Amino acid sequence: MPFTSLKTKTDTLRTPQPAGPAARRVSQRAFGWVLALTLVLCASVAWASSGDRQPQYNDCVHQCDQDICHSSDLSSQQHHQEASLRLLHWTCLDNCRYNCMHAITKDAILRNEPVHQYHGKWPFHRFLGMQEPASVLFSLLNGYMHVRAWSTIKRAIPEGYYMRPFFQGYVVMGVNTWLWSAVYHSRDWPSTEKLDYFSAGTAIMFGFYYSVIRITRMVQTRWQVVWTVVCVIPLLLHIGFLTFVRFDYGYNMLATGGVGAVHNLMWIGWSIANRDRPYAWEPTVWGILISFAMCLEVLDFAPLWGILDAHSLWHAATILLIPVWYRFLLKDTEWEIQNMKGVLRTASHRD
Repeated sequence: MPFTSLKTKTDTLRTPQPAGPAARRVSQRAFGWVLALTLVLCASVAWASSGDRQPQYNDCVHQCDQDICHSSDLSSQQHHQEASLRLLHWTCLDNCRYNCMHAITKDAILRNEPVHQYHGKWPFHRFLGMQEPASVLFSLLNGYMHVRAWSTIKRAIPEGYYMRPFFQGYVVMGVNTWLWSAVYHSRDWPSTEKLDYFSAGTAIMFGFYYSVIRITRMVQTRWQVVWTVVCVIPLLLHIGFLTFVRFDYGYNMLATGGVGAVHNLMWIGWSIANRDRPYAWEPTVWGILISFAMCLEVLDFAPLWGILDAHSLWHAATILLIPVWYRFLLKDTEWEIQNMKGVLRTASHRD
């Protein structure tokens, strides 16, 4: 990443240059764009899968289960010999479902009939036992973008800058989120699904959490502690409800989408309020791009070549947006250190 180190920066303080009228218009219009896109996302409907309700599919799975899984002929269960399937715990019944799903899908394509979802999933071609290999790959690449940022933050941001630990925490949250996303897309189980959803929700809340600290310049530790408690309690209640009461997809989408929308709108407001900074437009444009990328979650379609669906393309779209956000954070850090007082920690800030 082509970031400039702030520790060795010796340039003199620069005089703020007001942004032009075009930049102001971008910031003001973006508020409406992000709000509208968020409402569209929250209004999307999660359709139940229809493929696993087809008599043809259920008959196929039942016949396979009887002829292969309950057969005394060990040679009929040769799929158990594949190391990748054993490693990712594919059972004989799982394999029957997979083969029946693809046999019916292949026939539907030849007949020019609609492709159905099965057990909440499109019919993907697995690779080395991974159910959704494209989403796994893109999730790992997203995580790698966060990993790259770690060394840059340590090198470029002074230890005394009050936001440094929060930026590092953002890296940790990002790596954790995309790691569990890769695990979940490798094998969709209730446990991996919860870990994926909970880690993503935690990362979204953390983004909102540190953004409030930055935008309000919450330098003093005691106020940061209070704000931490304020954010942690609803997060734990959210996870507790989904774990012990009901795993409600609609509620989870509404909760995490709402927090994410507030995060984006806060930064757009910041862009407008700080339009004299030459880089102030960047979080606004980032918010627009991330919102457009999220539209892929609404525009769902059967996977192209059995590999790429809308969800995997959403993961692909965020890969290049991650370093863009880190570059903005570093530009903002440089500006704050050069032009604002009190942003480097002193003993009084720890009181």
